[in-house]
Amino acid sequence: MKLDILVFGAHPDDAELGAGGTIAKEVSKGKKIGIVDLTRGELGTRGSAEIRDKEAAAAGEILQIQVRENLKFKDGFFENDEAHQLEVIKMVRKYQPEIVLCNAIDDRHIDHGKGSKLVSDACFLSGLIKIETEVMGVVQKPWRPKLVYHYIQWKNLVPDFVVDITGFMDKKTEAILAYGSQFHDPDSEEPETPISSKTFIESVRYRSQDLGRLIGKDYAEGFTVERMIAVDSLSDII
Repeated sequence: MKLDILVFGAHPDDAELGAGGTIAKEVSKGKKIGIVDLTRGELGTRGSAEIRDKEAAAAGEILQIQVRENLKFKDGFFENDEAHQLEVIKMVRKYQPEIVLCNAIDDRHIDHGKGSKLVSDACFLSGLIKIETEVMGVVQKPWRPKLVYHYIQWKNLVPDFVVDITGFMDKKTEAILAYGSQFHDPDSEEPETPISSKTFIESVRYRSQDLGRLIGKDYAEGFTVERMIAVDSLSDII
């Protein structure tokens, strides 16, 4: 299955938090989108890997994506090495996306920056003909995405561009809240974490509101780029 956009996240819920509104908007425009989680988030303080598997599936249904896979890398300890790069390359070649979205280049959680560089490097390597991979006995063809963008997460990185997600903030929030084990639940008896407070969910909405304010829209999501942005016409800029 060829996808238009493939979204990678170090943990289940990264894609929803960083790019949930953009995913929902692109799906509404007919784009085929998939998500690949690098780990099952098994080191998370709250919940379990099994619970997050179910939550990720539910979030994917809310966003109406085409497919979701999990590479089951070791949470907290995966590396940007040949073995891990080859597994990411297999996903890129399998789905042949034009655009890849992945973790923030620098963030509070060490897996985010690490996952960002891993996916970026793998996207480049995926285009090299002398790197051979196969899935289920089928030899894969080289494929390099045209664009790799990094969504913003915990840190307030300055975006290189923003996407207007007005009309899709509620869908983004619904997908985030599908991870009931991770986010605010007044009835939960599990330990508090930096993302389980009510104010964290409010901050996600506030950030989108603030980025939207800067472009004269209600809500927006920010991304950083790996190469210079080009437009076909000045009128492309909103």
